[in-house]
Amino acid sequence: MPNIADPLDAPRRRRPLLRRLARAGLRWAGWRLIGDVPRLPKFVAIVAPHTSNWDFVVGIGAMLALELDVRWFGKSSLFRPPFDAIFRALGGQPVRRDAPGGVVAAVADAIAAAPQCIVALAPEGTRSAVPQWRTGFYHIALRAGVPILPVALDWGRRAIVFGEPMTPTGDLAGDVAALRAWYCPTMARDPRGFVPEAAAAAR
Repeated sequence: MPNIADPLDAPRRRRPLLRRLARAGLRWAGWRLIGDVPRLPKFVAIVAPHTSNWDFVVGIGAMLALELDVRWFGKSSLFRPPFDAIFRALGGQPVRRDAPGGVVAAVADAIAAAPQCIVALAPEGTRSAVPQWRTGFYHIALRAGVPILPVALDWGRRAIVFGEPMTPTGDLAGDVAALRAWYCPTMARDPRGFVPEAAAAAR
């Protein structure tokens, strides 16, 4: 695995043992890291494609390997014993899918108030194929005034790929289309579960 430069301004959790174990695990599974974590104190990371439960395992492995302090959100049914304490220790926070729209504002305001904060979200919102992404990530980034970092779990190359940060312009449709176009079905563990931007635009 390449020696990834430390993200100097990103929030970190110093866990040397977990870092070594995560890096060894990724190497053993044939995974590598491509690109750089931006040297920014705050941003929203979107992780796709999401077609398998194994995406979560790979994503957590990358987070631990880079010693990043990331907040991520999962459906509340996941946060039950015995996994509740483990998920929370790894930065997880439960959310209810039927919760009112105030969740976006609350997360955005928490990012804006923190000196350093990374929030990771899966814009597809489910492992099933969806024609449209959920846009909560965009509204969070726009309200908090932080960039969006696209991250790909590329199963075809066994690579976790970091793209270039995008600053939201307020053009929701245009910005989301540009982000979505960065991903392709060959990246997905199950390509049938990912709807590319071109196919989504044609619907």
